[in-house]
Amino acid sequence: MASRLGSMLACVLMIMTIAGCSGLGKEIDPTVGWTAERLYKEAKEEISVGNWTQASKLLEKLESRYPFGVYAQQAQVDIAYVYWKDGNNAQALAAIDRFQRLHPNHPSLDYMLYLKGLINFYQESALLSSLTKQDPSERDPKGARESFDAFKDLLTRFPNSSYAPDAQLRLNYLINSIALNEVHVARLYYQRGAYVAAINRAQTAVRDFQGAPAVEEALYIMVMSYEKMGLTDLRDDSARVLAANYPNSQFVRNGFVENRGPWWKIW
Repeated sequence: MASRLGSMLACVLMIMTIAGCSGLGKEIDPTVGWTAERLYKEAKEEISVGNWTQASKLLEKLESRYPFGVYAQQAQVDIAYVYWKDGNNAQALAAIDRFQRLHPNHPSLDYMLYLKGLINFYQESALLSSLTKQDPSERDPKGARESFDAFKDLLTRFPNSSYAPDAQLRLNYLINSIALNEVHVARLYYQRGAYVAAINRAQTAVRDFQGAPAVEEALYIMVMSYEKMGLTDLRDDSARVLAANYPNSQFVRNGFVENRGPWWKIW
């Protein structure tokens, strides 16, 4: 009997030892038991020194442990910014979209729209273009369009927002950048003889980005494309619009003479 008790005791001790050893490798979470206020305060301190990864972990814990209340909402605002600064653009944009769905009337919604515009404004394609000296008008305009939509939404819904002036400046830049992209594509279509496609892209620039400098060339591409297709009435209509809006246009001066004069490419 004593032998059996001794064996059982040895087994129990062995199990306890194994369990204890298995727990040694687990990292102890120092934030266990922290209040929402403390988690947020610590996260803000990490943000202030640029420790984005640690800040995001704290904000994630705050949201997970205290999903309701003021601190949770503020954490949702801050975590989008932290993700962006930490290089996680996709996570940042997802956090913004989630915030918009959950809090459509939140006082910080103007900031979230502004942040959404900024994130897309500074997409990696912009950095790559600066490194490769690529013309901004030649790169994929997806990020620019999403930035444009966010800034436009901000200015429409919150015209008196403190973020509105900067958003307007960036929007002005984006208007011509996207219009340039449309014209760049239209030019390529024209040079390849795809005149209908060239007209469609040029019309997009004229219709959606009125006032952008690129509209001048867009109108000229329309004139030249209609000429190639033998659609003289549409050609003349486009030529009149071009001459009326850009009387000193290089295209009017060098590309053709009014009243159905000679026509030629000038690129």
